[in-house]
Amino acid sequence: MAPTESEILSHYLLLPAPLTSIQTLEQFRALFPRSWQAHPQVRLLFRDLQAQRNSVIDAVTENIDVEARRGVAMRREVLRVALDENRDDDGDAEVEIERALFGNKSGAKRSKYTLHTVIPDLQGAATALESEIERLEDEEVELVASIRQTVDDLSDVQYGKLYNPQLKNDVLEGLASLQNACARKA
Repeated sequence: MAPTESEILSHYLLLPAPLTSIQTLEQFRALFPRSWQAHPQVRLLFRDLQAQRNSVIDAVTENIDVEARRGVAMRREVLRVALDENRDDDGDAEVEIERALFGNKSGAKRSKYTLHTVIPDLQGAATALESEIERLEDEEVELVASIRQTVDDLSDVQYGKLYNPQLKNDVLEGLASLQNACARKA
């Protein structure tokens, strides 16, 4: 079986990525002058560099997962477009009726799906739906936070606790300029 996109990316981006596979602590110490090689700060620097490298690896792992989900969604969309293009104008129901009446002699195309081919497509569709649900849940959290912030801001206005004390004067000036503009137009 051919490797998947995430397997390829993981193999080439993550496997050689840990700092210890590139450079050991002893090799790192050798980069410093002899007087500093035994200093305890060198070990701390190496551990800090290792932690930074690990955080980058974690970010790359997350990005690989996101790209794999996007790839599934893109493949699903391409398949949907291809099926839409190949679909006859007669409709699937009529093709099935013709096949039922005349069998293979009808000239109707055979179904492209079998039980073994439809299951991976369904799993891919389920994965794409799960990623879409995650995206919508994230969007929901952002919207709820925005609404709560708006409600908090409005309650501050209701109870007269304005964050910007100059706001009252700015609003009054704006209203006055609006009245003057309306008076000039009339």
